[in-house]
Parts: sequence; structure tokens; C-alpha cells
Amino acid sequence: MASYNRVILLGNLTRDIELKYLPSGMAVTEVGMAVSHRRKTQSGEWVEETTFVDVTLWGRTAEVASEYLSKGSPILIEGRLKLDTWETDGQKRSKLRVVGERMQMLGSRSGGGGGGGGSDRPGRTFDESEYSQPASAEEPEMNQAGSSGSPSSHPPEDDIPF
Repeated sequence: MASYNRVILLGNLTRDIELKYLPSGMAVTEVGMAVSHRRKTQSGEWVEETTFVDVTLWGRTAEVASEYLSKGSPILIEGRLKLDTWETDGQKRSKLRVVGERMQMLGSRSGGGGGGGGSDRPGRTFDESEYSQPASAEEPEMNQAGSSGSPSSHPPEDDIPF
């Protein structure tokens, strides 16, 4: 039987990001997102329902999120669902979370909504597959698209968008 596990979320961070490193040097963070849905009731009034989702980010994506985003920042996450199960005091527990594989920072650089580009240019998308190793003191390698994970690095001459 075929299966497909894909999630796309657009919402705001519910707390500041706490970046941690595994003993292997890999960066990881758990971010909380609030995703709202607006619907009209039978009586005609609008009701907003908010769902809170935990998202795990890995590697350079986690580092970039920690550097540029804070509580309230708008963000788009693409990833997959993962069910965590554990036992506490003899009771089985479980939690559904999202493993973020791509992150798009939204909002303006000058605005209060976190990094990600101005109104005429979309924010940079970070994809965990772009970075095979944890970031080091050196600049990360260039990916296929010719952009670096470092916001201050410059694209090659032939990729300048003007």
C-alpha cells in the first residue's frame, strides 16, 4: 500500500527558539507554532480556531531559525508527521509532531516579524537536505542553486537577480 506523509504549515512562533547541539555536533531545536483557521458559524459570526503544533528543526535550518526568528515571527514549514511514544509512570504516552524539512522565513527584515526578505522579495528557504554536516566556523558549501547558508555571503556573478 502506498503512503504519503507531507505537512505544510503557515503560522507564528509561540516562543523564542532554544538551540541545542547533540554530542555529534548536530544542531536541533523544538519550535512551537500557532496555526489559525477562521470559519463562519451557522449564526453567521466568524470564529477563529488556533492549533498549536510542535516542530523539530535540524542542522543549519535550526541554526538559522535560532539566529533570525523569535516569538511571534511568521514562518512557513514543510515537513512530515512523526509519532513519538514513551512511557511515564507505567502509562503509555504519545505525541504527534512535525519534523521540519524546509523552512521559509516570512515578513520583512525591518518589521517585527522576523527575517526573511522585504515586501518585494520573498524570504530565503532553508532545506535540511542542503547541508550534510553541522555548520562549523567556516562558511557552508554552496548548494546546487548557488546560494550559501550564510546570509552575508554573495551569490556567484551569474546568479545576480538584476
